[in-house]
Parts: sequence; structure tokens; C-alpha cells
Amino acid sequence: MAESTIWWLVAGAAVAVELVTGTFYLLMLAIGLAAGAVAAHLGAGFNIQLVTVALVASGTVGAWYFYRSRQPRDKEASANRDVNLDIGETVQVDAWNADGTATVRYRGASWTVLSAAVEHATGQHRVKEVTGNRLVVEKI
Repeated sequence: MAESTIWWLVAGAAVAVELVTGTFYLLMLAIGLAAGAVAAHLGAGFNIQLVTVALVASGTVGAWYFYRSRQPRDKEASANRDVNLDIGETVQVDAWNADGTATVRYRGASWTVLSAAVEHATGQHRVKEVTGNRLVVEKI
């Protein structure tokens, strides 16, 4: 069996394992293994193939890590509208309790709300976060 065929099979196995585990870095490693296969096709010796795999795989892993470190972090699930559709909805707060909570009717049920601000104003509020079974709201 040709060396390039072995490299292609190992690259394919890395992609298959990545599909099962969801580890994106295995795709970067598979790119390095494919580079080793290309080096074998070009007639490079085994040591050059190994160096090619190591350089390309570590380069792609490093580039991906650098790219991901520069991206903004996702919001926590409790404050992310993509996860919780209650974020951004409005509620009417008529009165605040002495403990800093209020009870509102929202989606046909009674909810306990907490204020995101220091002062507790009545009126329309927007849901900023959902913490457990409490809505954290801010004045509109």
C-alpha cells in the first residue's frame, strides 16, 4: 500500500472520529494528515511527510485557536435570546414588594420579577434575563 494511501485513510479516520465526537480540532489535524498525503504524492520522504503533517496540523490548530480567541463570547443561556425567547419581552410591574421582588402576570401565569437596576420603578419593563423561575427586568 502506498504511503499516500495510508495518510488518506488516517485523515479519513480523523474526520470520522470528529463527526462522532464533535471536536472541531480533529478537522484541523485531518488537514495536516491530508498535507502529509500530498507530500507523499509529491515524492517526499517519510521524515518530510511527518514534518509536513506536524507543521500544517499545528499551524491550523493554532490559527483556529487564534481566530476563536478573537471572537466575542456568547451570552450566558439565561440572557441569550437565541436560547430563551422570553428575553426582550415586556411585562407590566404595578408594585414592588419590600424584598425587592414583584409579581407579574406573564404568559398566563404569575411570575416573580427582580429589577436589574437599583431603583424599583413601576410601569413597563423589558425582560433582560431569566434566572431559574424569576424574570430579571429593566425599566423601558
